[in-house]
Amino acid sequence: MADEVVKKKGAMSVSEAGRKGGQTVRDKYGHSFYEEIGRKGGETVKAERGRSFYEQIGKKGGDTVKAERGAGFYEAIGKKGGDAVKAERGTPFYEEIGKKGGHKVRQLIEEGKKAANEAKPLAAREQDVPSVGGEVLPAAREE
Repeated sequence: MADEVVKKKGAMSVSEAGRKGGQTVRDKYGHSFYEEIGRKGGETVKAERGRSFYEQIGKKGGDTVKAERGAGFYEAIGKKGGDAVKAERGTPFYEEIGKKGGHKVRQLIEEGKKAANEAKPLAAREQDVPSVGGEVLPAAREE
C-alpha cells in the first residue's frame, strides 16, 4: 500500500496541469504567440547547433516514418500534395517551374565547367578549344 499513489481531492497530474496552463496561455495570447516562440526557439537552436542538426533529426524522423509506414507512404502523400497543387494552380504552373528548373540546371552546369576550367593549369587551358555547341574540348594533338 505504501507504493500506491493516493490522489488527493483537487490534485492534478503533471500532464493535466500542463494542458490547463497551455490552454490559459492560448486564450490569453492567441495561436500566433506559439508560432512566434516556436520560430524564436528554432532560430536559437540553429544558432547553437547549426543547420546540420536539423538535417540529422529530419533524417532520423524520416527513417522512423519509413520503418513504421513503408516507403509507399511517401509516394502516397507526394501524389496527394501534387494533386492539391495541380487543383489550386493548374497544369501551367508545373510547366513554368519545369522551365525554371531546366534553366537553373543549365546555369549550374555552365558554372561547374567554368570553375573546372579555371582550376586547370594555364598551359592546359590554352590547348582547349570551344566546340560548335559551346563546350570546351581538349585540342586535337598532332603526332
